Amino acid sequence: MAKRRVVEGSAERERLAELAGAASAEAALATPALEPSPGTPTDLTAAAFFDVDNTMMMGASIFHFARGLAARKYFRNSDLAGFAWQQIKFRVGGREDPQSVKASREQALSFVAGRSVAELVSLGEEIFDELMADKIWTGTQALAQMHLDAGQRVWLVTATPVELAQIIARRLGLTGALGTVSESEDGIYTGKLVGDLLHGRAKAHAVRALAAKEGLDLRRCTAYSDSVNDVPMLSVVGTAVAVNPDSGLRDTARKRGWEIRDFRTGRKAARIGVPSVLGAGALAGAIAAGLAYRRRA
Repeated sequence: MAKRRVVEGSAERERLAELAGAASAEAALATPALEPSPGTPTDLTAAAFFDVDNTMMMGASIFHFARGLAARKYFRNSDLAGFAWQQIKFRVGGREDPQSVKASREQALSFVAGRSVAELVSLGEEIFDELMADKIWTGTQALAQMHLDAGQRVWLVTATPVELAQIIARRLGLTGALGTVSESEDGIYTGKLVGDLLHGRAKAHAVRALAAKEGLDLRRCTAYSDSVNDVPMLSVVGTAVAVNPDSGLRDTARKRGWEIRDFRTGRKAARIGVPSVLGAGALAGAIAAGLAYRRRA
């Protein structure tokens, strides 16, 4: 019976991951894509896919977003610190606690429930300018530009809410973004996810779904990430590149012969601090404590 429950649980997680990937691809294509510059050659069957946290950006985008919300009194800095500490324990321990992930997800969804999509997009625009613009790795951005100059589309792939991911992509001049999709009705968040977080295998499903809709040849595509959690995504394309890799991904990259790019220095790595250890799978977990704070207020 125990084995059967494990198998059923695994099948359900895979189903939710596939739903998340399909929803992310649909959301990405529903947003007008950046048009290539005039005179740029067009390569219709190749694209590049970039993870965001610690790959394109120093630290975690959702952590920076949460800092911006804390500054606007959406919740207290002490709540943010408590979340960060939980994430540090998770990354150091190297294990996902299903109950903790579930609780974090539910708190985060409760926080956005009833809020308008337009409100979060507006906040995301402001907070990108304040706290994220100067966190972009110039080396990774140059890699993305290399693909754009070759006429290829460049997509971000992240567990961050798709609305925030699309802001980052637009500000960087990229084609678009695949991110976690939260359900909304009439422009208001319902507090439910479409599928699950865009994390781990869900990212691979999203890339496959987008490739199918866009006519991409995945053998000609490239993916970039810093995390061993993204091995599924890195494995579905023809070329995988480990950028600022964690130890798990560095080992995997060496075994599989993947290219490794590291734009960090010891000083930068120290300066990133807490945000760099936040897991990509913690969709809006950084803002989850805001719900408890608002209830106490």
